Amino acid sequence: MAEVNVKRVKSSDIELKDKLVAVNRVTKVTKGGRAFTFTAIVVVGNEKGVVGYGLGKSKEVSSAITKAIEDAKKNLVKVSIVNGTVPHAQEGKFGGSLVFLKPASHGTGVIAGGAMRAVLESVGITDVLAKSKGSSNPHNVVKATMDALMHMRDAFAVAQQRGITMDKVFNG
Repeated sequence: MAEVNVKRVKSSDIELKDKLVAVNRVTKVTKGGRAFTFTAIVVVGNEKGVVGYGLGKSKEVSSAITKAIEDAKKNLVKVSIVNGTVPHAQEGKFGGSLVFLKPASHGTGVIAGGAMRAVLESVGITDVLAKSKGSSNPHNVVKATMDALMHMRDAFAVAQQRGITMDKVFNG
């Protein structure tokens, strides 16, 4: 697989929108009874090619979500988008989750479920065909989707990496 060219982005200079992907209640049984804590996974993005995800844990749901948003803002990456869709078909894998993203023509919409949809909408992709295979655990699906998006390369990036002109990329 190609080397990942991850472009980190600072959260201070862009307007970010957050989407809650999942909240999980975790129970720890002690001699004093049950202790409940909550974990939240959140995706943030500017809907123009920047996206990040974060995990937060706390004794209250609202503070877990707040922590997840802060964590997501620390892990922002720039993703290449071409005409509202992905540049090429790509698979992403994390743990037991495998996702497949395929470019779609204008007007198709985001054909993806659950955790994948949150990531794709946050990054600003409007038309894509996507399939999630294997584990449906939202944590792994989000990470697998991010893996697929980070391996995407547009024509400019390919030309730059190979040291050739854009004409040569398109015409061979």
